[in-house]
Amino acid sequence: MGESARVTDNVEEKNAPSTRARVQAFGGFLTNMVLPNIGAFIAWGLLTALFIPSGWIPNEELAQIVGPAIKYLLPLLLASTGGRMVGGQRGAVMGAIGAIGLIVGSDIPMFLGAMIIGPLGGLIIKKFDNAMENKIPAGFEMIVNNFSLGILGFLLMILSFYFIGPTIESANNLVTAAIEALVATGLLPLLSLINEPAKVLFLNNVIDQGIYYPLGMQAAAETGKSIYFTVASNPGPGLGLLLAFTVFGKKTARRTAPGAIIIHFFGGIHELYFPYVLMKPLTIIGMIAGGASGIAVFSLFDAGLVAGPSPGSIFAYLGLTPKGSFIGIIAGVLVATVVTFLITALILKLDKSSEDEDISASVEKSKAMKQEGKKTSTPSQKDEEINKISFVCDAGAGSSAMGATTFRKKLQKNNIEGIEVKHYRIEDAPEDSDIIVVHEDLQERARRAHPNTEIISIGNYLNDPALSQLLDRLKKD
Repeated sequence: MGESARVTDNVEEKNAPSTRARVQAFGGFLTNMVLPNIGAFIAWGLLTALFIPSGWIPNEELAQIVGPAIKYLLPLLLASTGGRMVGGQRGAVMGAIGAIGLIVGSDIPMFLGAMIIGPLGGLIIKKFDNAMENKIPAGFEMIVNNFSLGILGFLLMILSFYFIGPTIESANNLVTAAIEALVATGLLPLLSLINEPAKVLFLNNVIDQGIYYPLGMQAAAETGKSIYFTVASNPGPGLGLLLAFTVFGKKTARRTAPGAIIIHFFGGIHELYFPYVLMKPLTIIGMIAGGASGIAVFSLFDAGLVAGPSPGSIFAYLGLTPKGSFIGIIAGVLVATVVTFLITALILKLDKSSEDEDISASVEKSKAMKQEGKKTSTPSQKDEEINKISFVCDAGAGSSAMGATTFRKKLQKNNIEGIEVKHYRIEDAPEDSDIIVVHEDLQERARRAHPNTEIISIGNYLNDPALSQLLDRLKKD
């Protein structure tokens, strides 16, 4: 094999997306299908908490809305949103048509099915429209567009009713049976062995929106609450970790942890504690133990929530707690906090390394990432005036929003004007962005989505050297 061939292979291997980046992107897709409809899920949860026979104020008439809402309204919203994400407005209609076949042809709430059939419907109509582009005779556009959507939607609806729906229902039953077996044997806390490491790797949306929330909605439709909404969203472990860093951390970690506590526990942005775990990987032991103990307490009290808490704030937790579950929910959060705090504190006390070394390593890593990000930019971009900075994250509504707000305040404080700073989902960042700022664990996904834009990766949303360097750079400009 020649030298040029080997170089090409190395470049392709380097640029090939990792499995984690693919899974992160999938999680981000699920999140963006669910996030716009969270209000509807919360509305249904409140309806359930208040008016079902075991609710706060039982009302037989209003309780009639609960069943149709979970069977028709919520799946159709998910399918329509998923279809729009892939195929625009025609994709939204196609997704909804396909979803009604699933809904009528199954005996369970078709959340998982809707999250599959919606994007599938959008993809089908998008492929058809691309194939017919510039091939429709003038004057026949409307009739072709309307009948193509109608005919393809009709076929997808029939296919969903007879084949796709039953297949998804069988798969759903298998997953439900497996998790119910964990519940029956008391082993549900073992899910923390998966949940906590996955969250730190930014895979939390995959397990929450893809698995726990759909299962939780099914259980809540029957009992008015579900423990599945709590198994990966408990704010207690993150609070315990940050409290331990506040008391026993060194220098920068101790200084930044209190601010992170407020945003994590009350604001519900769990990404704030991820960098602390990544800085001291052994602390994941405390997170797993805290998460498991919280689930154990929730199970002991038979506690649950009426809908998925998004964001995972203590306010969202209390607001979605049904009658009879307050003691169990509060106890689960407190126990998870205490267990994580004690274990993390012990790890930090036994740690003899200097945080200066960690900070130095972080700075060097940030510089390396910054240089690597610049390699994706064209030479002319490096010399251009910076007018637009985009902070991006998995869903575009949590950590990126906080990062953009914080950086805008820094620009104002330094009297730097004329720079637009906004937040987006990674794939939705504008193409005319001069700089994209992203967490280092999501940088590969960002580079795949924006290969020609300068990307700056950060490890800490509150006090990162790379952001300080960017601010200094803007001052000079």
